[in-house]
Amino acid sequence: MAQVPVQTIHRDPQLFYWILFPITLVMILTGVLRHYATVLMATAPKKLDQKTIREQRSLLHGIGVRSNAHVLSTSSFNARRDALTTAYESGAYLKDPERRGQAPPNPMSDPSSMDGMMGMMKNQMAMIIPNTLIMSWINAFFSGYVIMKLPFPLTIKFKSMLQAGVATKDMDPRWMSSISWYFLCFFGLQSVFNFLLGNDNAASQMAQQMNQMGPQQAQMFGPGVDPDKQFLGEAENLAVLEHYSVLDNVEERLLSNAKL
Repeated sequence: MAQVPVQTIHRDPQLFYWILFPITLVMILTGVLRHYATVLMATAPKKLDQKTIREQRSLLHGIGVRSNAHVLSTSSFNARRDALTTAYESGAYLKDPERRGQAPPNPMSDPSSMDGMMGMMKNQMAMIIPNTLIMSWINAFFSGYVIMKLPFPLTIKFKSMLQAGVATKDMDPRWMSSISWYFLCFFGLQSVFNFLLGNDNAASQMAQQMNQMGPQQAQMFGPGVDPDKQFLGEAENLAVLEHYSVLDNVEERLLSNAKL
C-alpha cells in the first residue's frame, strides 16, 4: 500500500520568536489588563430594602419546598403548602401590594436596571475594543504566515479553522496560521488566567460571556418581571405537586432488608 508523502514546509525558525511568542504574550497581557479594568469599572451592588428581600426569599422558599418535598413528611408538606399557597394568592409577600394587577414598570425608567445595563455595556466594551485592536495588529503584520505544525493528524474539516488567512487547498490540515493561533489563544487561555489571577477572574472572554447570561436567580428577579405572576405560578406548582416522602413505610422497608 502506497504511503502518503509527508508534506514539508521550510520555515524560518525565527517565526517562533517574532510571531508565535508575541501573539501569546499579548493575549495573556490583554487578559490581565481586562481583568483589572473590569475590577476598576465594577460598581458595588445596591443594598436591597427589607420588603424586596422578603419578596425574593419568599419565592425561593416556595421553590425550595417544592424541590425538596420528598424529604418532608406528608403532614409537614401539607402544612407548608397550605401556608405558602394562601400567602402567594393573597399577595402577602409582595413588596408593593397596591400595584398588584398592574403592568410591571418600564426597565428603562428603573435606576437599578440602568446600572445593570451600564455594567454589561462596560464589560462588552472591555472585550470588543481589545479584540478589535489585536485582530487589526495581527492582520497588518502577521497575515498569511504559517507558524507551526501540530504533532498529531487531523481531518480535512479542521483545515478552515487552523489555516485562516492562508488560501491554499493542498496544505496539510496540521499546519496552523497566525490568525488561527490567535483564536486558539482566545479560547484556550482560561487555565493560564486561573493560575495567574485565580478562579474568579474577568480575564477570560468566554467566561465573561457565560456570566453575562446571568444565573437563574438573577433572571427571576430581573427588571420587567411581575412578582405577582411568579407567586401565582409557584402556588399552582405547589398545588398540583404529587407528594411522596422517603419516610413512607420506612420501618417496613428497613425490617424487610434486615437480615435476622
